[in-house]
Amino acid sequence: MVSTGSAFRVFDPGVWTERHGDHGHSHAAPPALTDTAFEAIKPGHAVFHAGRTALFSDGSGKVEIFDPAGLAEEGGDLPGTDVYTTPEAHHGVAVPLKDGKLLVTPGDNEARRGVAVLSAGAGQDRTELVRNEDCPGVHGEASAGQDAVVVGCENGMLIYRDGRISKVASPDTYGRMGNQAGSPESPVVLGDYKVEREAELERPTRVSLVNTDTATLRLVELGTSYSFRSLGRGPEGEALVLGTDGALRIIDPLTGSIMSTVPVVEAWEESEAWQDPRPTLFVQGSTAYVTEPARRVIHAVDLASGGVSKSAELPHVPNELTGVAG
Repeated sequence: MVSTGSAFRVFDPGVWTERHGDHGHSHAAPPALTDTAFEAIKPGHAVFHAGRTALFSDGSGKVEIFDPAGLAEEGGDLPGTDVYTTPEAHHGVAVPLKDGKLLVTPGDNEARRGVAVLSAGAGQDRTELVRNEDCPGVHGEASAGQDAVVVGCENGMLIYRDGRISKVASPDTYGRMGNQAGSPESPVVLGDYKVEREAELERPTRVSLVNTDTATLRLVELGTSYSFRSLGRGPEGEALVLGTDGALRIIDPLTGSIMSTVPVVEAWEESEAWQDPRPTLFVQGSTAYVTEPARRVIHAVDLASGGVSKSAELPHVPNELTGVAG
């Protein structure tokens, strides 16, 4: 899904596998930004969880939920969607949960306060099951292990699991964890950690590790700053952080120990404009991909061996980064 200002447009990466019993046939075609689109006023977060995708429209509070498998059907028609609208529009997020439930952020154009979990249902035919508003400035979401969902706050993090919402408080009055990276292989969520409320751009050197099993927080000093596009997870749940010193740190999420540091790109400084390109991390399987916009290069880091296995020049300056397996 690509935000285009007035819609979520479907991007086709051009690789897929057709399954035939115990084997599959893989195919490739030119990638394309398709004409298939979900209209939205200020399209915001797109979240896949529990087998469904939820699109959140910041300008209207509209949440569209659907099975993304329907996007692969011939003809380019939109799959059937379930539409829920929050009471007021805001920069929020919605997460589909198992059994048809839905986690949404309550808020308005003045403030975002926390999360509410709604029952299964169609459209507005949902009832609120549980709510927690001890989460000022709620932003971002991630899932951990098999059944935990978290959102970041300006004073910690909220954890939803087993029908309950719990709060992990920051040790600082203002301790924001607005960007997170989760893994199905680990109960721990990796997050950023910022403490300067009035900063135009804070360059933090600590990351947060929130254990959703124990509802505890550990802060890890990296010795270098990083950006919101620096967080990732390895195939066994390792916490990965790309520093502005150009190195990728591989962290044990349970202990917080830095297991290895892999030099990847030249040292860089984060721009004050969040839209500007900066080295970005994306992990797929046992490979961590890192862009280097200053050189128009992408690097592949083999997490098993702990070194750069391949680098390639790009025709354009890279910015955002993602990928699929086919």
